[in-house]
Amino acid sequence: MTNFALSPGVVFNTMPRMDALSDTLTECIDLVRKVGAFQLQHFRKMPENAEDMKAVRETVSFVDVESEKMLSDGLLPLVENAGFYGEESGKSGSQELVWIVDPLDGTTNYLSGLDQFSISVALVNDGRPVLGVVYKPSTGEVYSSVQGQGACYNGALTRPVHPGIEAKDALFSTGFPYRSADVAEQFFKAAAEVLTLGRGIRRSASAALDVANLSMGWHQGFWETDLQPYDIAAGMLMMEENGVLVTNQNGEPYDMFNDRLMVAGLPKVHAELLKVIAKNYEL
Repeated sequence: MTNFALSPGVVFNTMPRMDALSDTLTECIDLVRKVGAFQLQHFRKMPENAEDMKAVRETVSFVDVESEKMLSDGLLPLVENAGFYGEESGKSGSQELVWIVDPLDGTTNYLSGLDQFSISVALVNDGRPVLGVVYKPSTGEVYSSVQGQGACYNGALTRPVHPGIEAKDALFSTGFPYRSADVAEQFFKAAAEVLTLGRGIRRSASAALDVANLSMGWHQGFWETDLQPYDIAAGMLMMEENGVLVTNQNGEPYDMFNDRLMVAGLPKVHAELLKVIAKNYEL
């Protein structure tokens, strides 16, 4: 168990030790691999005697809830005094030092048999991520970061490819506002412009993977509305560590607890993407 004092004004027993946080990261990665293995046991498998999608949905719901329980049980003993905030179970304990978790990001993909889903785990102190892991069970890919130590892909420190890329050469990613009808028209107007701004748009339906890939520079620009902290807390740290700019539609630093719209990108890409988003959205 680790004791932390991770930011000015919020003291948790001792001064921070980055070596301890690195050890915690290793334990997190071991845990998400176990949870991922559990998810793969049920992936693309119909329940016995199932004849409709209702039974499949019930199985996916079971996997989602059980995955979060496995994460909660494994994470809470790692850092003393840390609370928990999961997509399924909500908030419990301290929310100043807190594990923020999406046990199965890309649930619809998982339900449909598409392998683009992930597990996202972040340790957040006073609103800022200090440790993050995004894991893609179907391929075993691990994205990870500790504050001040850079971002890693499969354990290797990785910087964005082509950090000086311009918008005309960029690949963008996004998510459809399927739960935000009030911004649907604004989204499609913006998307029409972004489509010709660079080399195209991709949608994976896992925001955690989108921002992790952006932190590596494999996508160069991203925007989406109504993301939740558990979707992007881990990726926020990775983007910060690798120099990706992350703002709201007004160009102000993005607040994952309060802002509705994230605009993220490598520096030259972000500037041009932000112009398009600011013009088309009214929030």
